Amino acid sequence: MNTNYSSLPLTSIELQSNQRTSEVANGVGYNGHAKISKQDSFLVDGEDVDGDAAGGGGGENDDLPLIGDGPAGPPEGSGVPAAVFNLATSIIGAGIMALPATMKVLGVAVGLVSILVMGILSEVTIELLVRFAVYCRALSYGEVVHKALGRPASIVAQMCVIINNAGVLIVYLIIIGDVMSGSLKHIGVMDQLIGHGEWDNRRLLILVVLVIFLSPLCALEKIDSLSLSSAASVALAVMFVVVSCIIALVKVVEGKISMPRMGPDFSSRAAMLDLLVVIPIMTNAYICHFNVQPIYNELKEKTPHNMYKIGRITTVLCVVVYALTAVSGYLLFGEDTESDVLTNFDKDLGIRFSSILNFIVRIGYVIHLVLVFPVVHFSLRQTVDSLIFGELAPHSRKKMLTLTVVLLALIYLGSTMIPNIWVAFKFTGATTGLALGFIFPALIALRLDKEGKSLGKGERLLSIVMLGLAMVVSIIGVIGNVYSLRSKSA
Repeated sequence: MNTNYSSLPLTSIELQSNQRTSEVANGVGYNGHAKISKQDSFLVDGEDVDGDAAGGGGGENDDLPLIGDGPAGPPEGSGVPAAVFNLATSIIGAGIMALPATMKVLGVAVGLVSILVMGILSEVTIELLVRFAVYCRALSYGEVVHKALGRPASIVAQMCVIINNAGVLIVYLIIIGDVMSGSLKHIGVMDQLIGHGEWDNRRLLILVVLVIFLSPLCALEKIDSLSLSSAASVALAVMFVVVSCIIALVKVVEGKISMPRMGPDFSSRAAMLDLLVVIPIMTNAYICHFNVQPIYNELKEKTPHNMYKIGRITTVLCVVVYALTAVSGYLLFGEDTESDVLTNFDKDLGIRFSSILNFIVRIGYVIHLVLVFPVVHFSLRQTVDSLIFGELAPHSRKKMLTLTVVLLALIYLGSTMIPNIWVAFKFTGATTGLALGFIFPALIALRLDKEGKSLGKGERLLSIVMLGLAMVVSIIGVIGNVYSLRSKSA
């Protein structure tokens, strides 16, 4: 059947047609899904978005849809709560496990301020991306970069998404292996429950989890299908935070925790090296920008105002969860805090029911990572698909499943080669994390500002400062990482 609609880029999500009759009249895509072209993605073809929408202030253009046929999306689309869960799941992943270690480096006061500032800046960049996607009529993160900065920059952005997401998924598998099988310094859950044996083999355990639990979830085609698992994963993350805080509070009341350090430690060269890389690790904890538009695409009411609301609620939730996790983890284990704090929960915590609480914390968070994994994998698969086959390539279930299998195999291989999550986060945080979360959004805003879609003075200044700081932190972080590796190998 011929159709006048062009194919929807694979970096966005297909939308169900609202009426079966309109599908027959206008032509349908595969599996009964209506294909939406860029020309039909906005209220009026050729309509422009004025400076208020692009430049700050909000106003009437905040109600313009980013994609879709109008403010109302498909009846089966997600509401604000489901979107908050999906976005929070994109953020609250393995990064939360490294935050107590960053608190050990920065101290409690400086660490809390850093968590708050990073959260605010991340939310600002998300709103800038949504606003300029309206102006550009872009359907994905890569397309915004393409229209603002050109094709070469778009390819770089896609490569950053691939490296960042693959790195994050490798970290998830490393944590699952650490918790279930243990490490040189810590005992795993399987060893504690049923003793040491072949079932305690790290690579085998990761492979079993990957094949039995992760593969079916990663094979789903729509991110909205993961909203229930996202809600469960956020609930498990909150449970981890609550249990950690209760344990820390009990030990504080009993006088078993000494006064924590408030600021950074400058007493040794190793401490100074950690300072160079800790900020990139912390920024990596908020990177979710590549999932903003896929989540937006499945909203029932697709307006920038709704997405701003979702972003702000999610940011508040994540800042609270991160702050409580970082402080409670550091209070519990002090200078013995590991890069993956979950591995610290293998010993007596000095309170009643310690062993039971240890199992609840570790097993609960492994389940959380299993539920988060497919959300991050979703954007990874879409980006690889778009980069290899092009944005206008026809959809194929077989192609999608093949990509899923190949990516999962490569991620599993990576998890067997990288020693710990600190190494992975140091490099992705200093490179792809900063690029996706701060450098590209700032460049997009400043580039489009030159085209007459002016930013407010405060926003322009913030974009310039954010761009400069991100580049400086990235350079310092990379240098620190290289120097740290050379020092350890010497």
